[in-house]
This record gives sequence, structure tokens and C-alpha cells, in this order.
Amino acid sequence: MMSEIMSQFKEVPTTCISDALKGLNTMDFSLKPLQEHYKIAGRAFTVKMPPGENLAVLRAIREARPGEILVIDAQGDTCRAIAGDFIIGMAQTMGLAGIVVDGAIRDILGIKALDFPVFCKGTTVAAGSKHARGEIDVPISCGGTVVCPGDLIVGDVDGVVVIPQACEEEILKKSLDKLIKDQERSERISGNPDNVRKYLDDLIDDH
Repeated sequence: MMSEIMSQFKEVPTTCISDALKGLNTMDFSLKPLQEHYKIAGRAFTVKMPPGENLAVLRAIREARPGEILVIDAQGDTCRAIAGDFIIGMAQTMGLAGIVVDGAIRDILGIKALDFPVFCKGTTVAAGSKHARGEIDVPISCGGTVVCPGDLIVGDVDGVVVIPQACEEEILKKSLDKLIKDQERSERISGNPDNVRKYLDDLIDDH
């Protein structure tokens, strides 16, 4: 079952969370959801592996708890896939909440048919190998951002952000405050040219 804090984060756009984090802890723009409607929020179960390998991914699927998100450091390699629809299907069956990989996947139509959230750097036809073990449940770098086991991962169509455990309550409050302010601002000026001019004049004068 998703915890209360994760349920709340799942309702907040990643843009608001990024603003609360002052633009830090945001994964590289190249990591995007395979389908635009995907939204994830969960604890990171981390995977570190050599390029072109995927044995560590299988170990992670076996060891991760339901509701966790596999966050995979594949070192940006897009030559070989870390998984296809069969492996992704196993992750879904084990109750994982999604996969974020700084690397590639394959069997795109099959994975889309599963409707399981996958965020990746790209796609390829080539399968990964199983020669090197890699590591699981260790600090990694994914999309240029440090991720520690248990950090809170939130992703949507705009990208993926990482919320360290030590500050997640503070970041949630700031994110919700930003969301409310954005909504109030939109309601105040939307469709009214005079209000738009006033808003722009005030903003420009302040800077």
C-alpha cells in the first residue's frame, strides 16, 4: 500500500517539486516516460551495472519490495537494453511501482501493452548480457543525480526528481505551497489581458 506522503507527492507535478528543491536533484531531460500518462511515486531500489549487462536488474526484481521503484544506473548506455517486455512484466507481477533507467529498453509495444511505468533514455533492439553481476541497493548516479536506497522518486511527463529522505516532509510542504500559488495565479490572471499586463509589469519592476 502506498504511504500517505507518497500519495501526496503523486498528486503534485514534478515542476512544483523541482521548484521546492531549487532545481536540484532533477534527472537529465533525456529520461522520459515511455507513455505520457505515466506518473510514479515510490522509494528507490537502486541498481548499478556495467554497460550492456542486465543480471543486476533480475536480482533487483527478486529483492525489491512491492511499491518500490527500480532506479538503474546503466551509465547512459543505449547500445543494449536492460530489459524487454518479459522482464518488465516480471517487475509488474512482483508489485514494483515503476522503473527508471539511465539506459535503454526494448520490446516497446509489448511494454506499452503492460501499461507499466518505464522512464528511460532510449530504445534499442539489442538485448543485454548476463556476464557481470553489478550491484544492488547501493548509492548510484542516475541521470546525473545521486540516488540513495530509499530516496523518494517522483516522475511524470516533465521528468524525474529525487527527494532525499532527510528532507521529504519539508519538500512536500514547499511543493504543495507552490502548487496552490500556481493555481491561484492562473485563476487570477487567466483570460484577462489587464490582469496579465499588471502581473508582467509587477514582475518586471521587481527585477
